[in-house]
Amino acid sequence: MKKRIGSYPSVRTEGGGRAVVSQAGSVLLVETVRKAGLDTAISAALTPWRKPRAVHDPGKILLDVALAVALGGDCLADVGMLRAEPAVFGPVASGPTVSRLIDTLAASGDRALQAIRAARAEARERVWRLADREAPDADGTVTVDLDGVLVIAHSDKEDAAPTWKRTWGHHPLMGFVDHGPGGTGEPVAALLRPGNAGSNTATDHITATQLALAQLPAKYRRGRQTLIRTDSAGGTHDFVAWLTRRGRWLSYSVGMTVTEAIHEHVLKVPAPAWTPAIETNGEVRDGAWVAELTGRLLDGWPTGMRLIVRKERPHPGAQLRITDADGMRITCFATNTADRPIAELELRHRLRARAEDRIRAARTTGLRNLPLHHTAQNKVWLEIVQIALDLLAWMPMLALTGQARLFEPRRLRFRLFSAAGQLVTTGRRRILRLARHWPWTGEITAALERLALLPNPG
Repeated sequence: MKKRIGSYPSVRTEGGGRAVVSQAGSVLLVETVRKAGLDTAISAALTPWRKPRAVHDPGKILLDVALAVALGGDCLADVGMLRAEPAVFGPVASGPTVSRLIDTLAASGDRALQAIRAARAEARERVWRLADREAPDADGTVTVDLDGVLVIAHSDKEDAAPTWKRTWGHHPLMGFVDHGPGGTGEPVAALLRPGNAGSNTATDHITATQLALAQLPAKYRRGRQTLIRTDSAGGTHDFVAWLTRRGRWLSYSVGMTVTEAIHEHVLKVPAPAWTPAIETNGEVRDGAWVAELTGRLLDGWPTGMRLIVRKERPHPGAQLRITDADGMRITCFATNTADRPIAELELRHRLRARAEDRIRAARTTGLRNLPLHHTAQNKVWLEIVQIALDLLAWMPMLALTGQARLFEPRRLRFRLFSAAGQLVTTGRRRILRLARHWPWTGEITAALERLALLPNPG
């Protein structure tokens, strides 16, 4: 008997395999593009940038790059992964053709960006209709979280600057629609800014909110059914006033900096005025209380604003700040929601932390760095990243159930997209046979069946 050496079997490899498809599970994204009508929408939007004798459609080129980013790519050249599988992705443009398109769109400035965004908004409205009860607006409300993202630059790039964390790069302001506890989230705004852009810049928050609202169905672009949620960077007079201006009347839940005046008021709040904070399951949150502050603190702020403060015992090892009181961690936020208890409002604001999950997903989906040199080019790249993130949010929303509905991009790539398959041609049909032994083949085929049941656009 031959003695086995090592922990793994020795396998002989050859490079002559045929009809084998790597990343076969990515057909989930291709079908999502088709059902969302995103391919036709972007193709129509980018028609002005198609040259008369062009072989490749600009919309298809842009979508191919977005698909490559969704599968884990982080530069334009990674579209070569799709080019190697024409049976799944169709004809894919060469690297130079892709680069020329990005340069052309970048030279067009906001005109090209607005065309891409309009196509995304059109597809988003259709996807939400198809998702029905799984859509983020199933309860008649939409929550948009705004947050800044630090993107490190490892080479000299236009508008890169020192960041507040003493690094070098850019500081985009992102917006994400929160899908709630039963889903992930999808991007609706990406405002590219230099690394030294301020956190409390009301103008940037207003611009990002305008971009986000333009991505929502028309009925959510104004009115109290749309909630804008931010950390303390959004707690400025100008931004709050803009949100509540007549004709807009948006709901808001924005963090507030604990000033000396707020700190003094917190010390004067009587013990009976503190209400226990709650968890998502409705149970009392241990060691945390909330109270509403009134009086002169609200002078100069829009009518209807409520100022809610939370005190909580810090976690073991946490260092207290100068604004904390009596050994308690103090945080504060403002809202204009009037018909809900303060404990529920505090929980709603605390769930803004889900935006950190969306940012982590974005970093693994093309936002780890900005691969191009010029700012105009990187603005186009941010739109590509958002398309990739859209697809990674829409596909689970339309096709996955149970725990798989919560998969983040890395897990989707590892379990679903990386499945191998064999392409079989029988008669006039092409069939992609996924590996029978792959643990998630059943999940992939079931998801494809759900997508096949959805109506085609048009």
